[in-house]
Amino acid sequence: MTSGLPFDDIRNLVKSFGDLDEDARRQVLSRYRIYGPASFSTGRIEQVAAQMAAIFGRTSFAISRPLVAVFAANHEIANRGVSPRTMEMTAQNVGLCGAGQAPVSAICAQADMGLKVLDLALEYPTADISKEAAFDERDCAATIAFGMETIAGGIDLLCIGDIGVGNSTVSGALLAALLGGRGADWVGPGSGADERVMARKAELIDAALDLNGGNLKDPLEALRRVGGREIAAIVGAIVAARAERIPVVISGLPAIAAAAVLHRMSPAAISHCVLADLPPEAGAVKAAEILELEPILNLSVPNAAGAQAALAGSVLRSVAASVPHMAS
Repeated sequence: MTSGLPFDDIRNLVKSFGDLDEDARRQVLSRYRIYGPASFSTGRIEQVAAQMAAIFGRTSFAISRPLVAVFAANHEIANRGVSPRTMEMTAQNVGLCGAGQAPVSAICAQADMGLKVLDLALEYPTADISKEAAFDERDCAATIAFGMETIAGGIDLLCIGDIGVGNSTVSGALLAALLGGRGADWVGPGSGADERVMARKAELIDAALDLNGGNLKDPLEALRRVGGREIAAIVGAIVAARAERIPVVISGLPAIAAAAVLHRMSPAAISHCVLADLPPEAGAVKAAEILELEPILNLSVPNAAGAQAALAGSVLRSVAASVPHMAS
């Protein structure tokens, strides 16, 4: 039964998440320890294998239907000098992905991974967060629900990327609202911003924080006030995957911000998540530490529309294939 308040259903679902299967985690770890104690064994390989066992709830598993989902959205704040690119480039990059001409497209084709690009109403950017709330509660909740449909079709690994001019600014604002600090603590070059543009990003984030004052304490309210549609949809995708015990690979600052929203609600809501790579934003390392997300790769890619997630997903797929061959 659904409630009368848009955010209540997502809150109730997140509250229902318990622990992962720690017995399966321990059993898989023990298989790898034939190579020696933890400090001399297979390191991140065994950690990732054990995490997947805990997520799936079994010690033998394979990844046969991986999906890379790229969430695309626009933001009015992109017109305020926060990026050297214009909003029109969001649609251009979506087109490149659809035409198979983006790095993520080639990686998915080579690795036999599904690719889905989700156009989140590009023609209707969310509002300028330095002047008003990004969108209303009903629209935000509907976007979360839309994101939850991403896993439909029986996938067993979800890899998340993003496309959106200005989304590093709204992501920085949301991280500041959730984790503390001011704009300068969270901004970075994004897609090629120089010092002047980064200062502008920090200034507008501070304006958004000051505008909303004490209304940012609730993570979902913070999301709808200073976030964006791609972040909301990613929140939905992560939640749906957690409910179905599907591992998630996140990449990019919007996905990290989405993970922060859920972590504030319950750390268990992101226990199935793995970080692909750290974006070159000032606060990315700090956010990853707070969220206890250790990157699989070290590419320092500003934004590759999910290419990092696809590469990290390929790593997880190979690690999963190794588990049945370990001594038991």
